[in-house]
Amino acid sequence: MSNAPAPPDSIRRVVVASFIGTAIEWYDFFLYGTAAALVFNRLFFPNFAPLVGTMAAFATYAVGFFARPLGGIVFGHFGDRVGRKSMLVTTLVMMGLATFFIGVLPTYEQAGVVAPLLLVLLRFVQGLGVGGEWGGAVLMVVEHANKGRRGLYASWVQAGVPVGMLLATGIFQAFASLPEREFLAWGWRVPFLLGIVLTGIGFFIRLKIMESPIFEQAKSLRPAPKLPLLEVIRTHPKNILLAMGARVAENGCFYIFTVWVLSYATQQLGMARTTLLNGVLLGSAVQLVAIPLFGRWSDSVGRKPVYLGGAAFLLLMAFPFFWLVETRSIALVWLAIVAGMIGHAAMYGPQAAFFSELFGTRTRYTGASLGYQLAAPFAGGLAPLIASALLGWSGGRPWPIAVYLIGMAAVTIGCVLLTEETNRNDLGHHDGAK
Repeated sequence: MSNAPAPPDSIRRVVVASFIGTAIEWYDFFLYGTAAALVFNRLFFPNFAPLVGTMAAFATYAVGFFARPLGGIVFGHFGDRVGRKSMLVTTLVMMGLATFFIGVLPTYEQAGVVAPLLLVLLRFVQGLGVGGEWGGAVLMVVEHANKGRRGLYASWVQAGVPVGMLLATGIFQAFASLPEREFLAWGWRVPFLLGIVLTGIGFFIRLKIMESPIFEQAKSLRPAPKLPLLEVIRTHPKNILLAMGARVAENGCFYIFTVWVLSYATQQLGMARTTLLNGVLLGSAVQLVAIPLFGRWSDSVGRKPVYLGGAAFLLLMAFPFFWLVETRSIALVWLAIVAGMIGHAAMYGPQAAFFSELFGTRTRYTGASLGYQLAAPFAGGLAPLIASALLGWSGGRPWPIAVYLIGMAAVTIGCVLLTEETNRNDLGHHDGAK
């Protein structure tokens, strides 16, 4: 199969559309995480003790992660059979509507137990959308790019994540500066309601891009499998499992550094929430630069060395992260968050191209989505909940969470070592695999 790159103007349009759409979808997803850490325990679980209420809020947060594999399977199925572009538009609309409706939800005081139930339902819809979006966004870029630039171009889709984080954290912080009574009454809702405007922008941008040329060519040469899920499990079970393991440290550590630390530092250490939000903003800004740099580097030296470097850095950073945060020094807390997010960027930069290159064109959407999304519930989704439970078990001491981070990094290092190097593979490399 030919792997000729798309014209330069075409790849640029695809990269911009995927980048902007991904940033908007992750704005929706991260906005929920920030609210779960800072406000949902009080609005939707007010009858619990603070730590228990926070755990309940994080449990609803985890629901979105458990929906992500289902989203990857459903949208991967249609993405491999129908096309990448239509799935990108559908998932974007799903995310935007779910976020908007969270902004108009009644609280527990207004609707009783119905309020948290509706919150869980909308979080589930968010998870379905983001579970299906990632595969389509990265494949549109990877399948338009030439071999020597796939890491760089695909990393710009990944860079949409810190942009989404910047938007979500920055807008939420602006309203969090309101007097507490006003913030709890209506201020927290506005960032969710604004998501519908961003969704409209992303919708029209994504409508203008062309379908993946490699997908179209593969479909013309051979019909798409009737059940891409069964096909990819039959042909690439090892690569699915290794991709899942490669995600453990990247995903789990990220949500400790950007979500759980918000509740830990405000509730346990007495720090101001704006201080922590500023640290996350700074880390996201650094990631916006670091992710494409690491993606480009993986084109030169390989996906595995860059990915392994990031995992090893986070393993070594586990205890120092908490030593820095416990100083309560604003500069040192920010340093801890930024350092953790740089280690994450070293894995996240090459990841999109790395996972895409592990699968053939006929099942790439499903395979890459499964590897990426199946790890999300157990790594990122449960990480804040597990960390909160460990903190309670240890009497407020963070050392068990540091051990937990080390364990996740060790799993990722082992799996990446067992994975093939892919940066020189043609995208048709696995199309005939049995």
